[in-house]
Amino acid sequence: MDRAERAKQFMAFSPLRGYYDLIRQKQKVVVERKTLTSDTAEELSFKFNQIKIGEIIEVVYFCKDEYVKCCGMVSKVDLIEKTLTIVKTKIKLDSIIELYGKNLKELDE
Repeated sequence: MDRAERAKQFMAFSPLRGYYDLIRQKQKVVVERKTLTSDTAEELSFKFNQIKIGEIIEVVYFCKDEYVKCCGMVSKVDLIEKTLTIVKTKIKLDSIIELYGKNLKELDE
């Protein structure tokens, strides 16, 4: 028996391929997108104007029927495409609901 044939004997066998992915999709709770109040939108705009490339921030945004929290270094702010890129994650500005950062000041401060 050659090496390739022998290796096939020890390969992992999964009779239910894709089953666990289907189960995880069924468990996902779909959340409706929140609408921002004018005060919250103003607060986000104020914080967004303080963001600098290379700064570590935390963002909560809406993506595919759920809210996602992303933390990392800002690598790009694109006002033309209206996106914020944290490391390699591109986030649309209109999907952001919360911004946190060490150097980000609150509107009322």
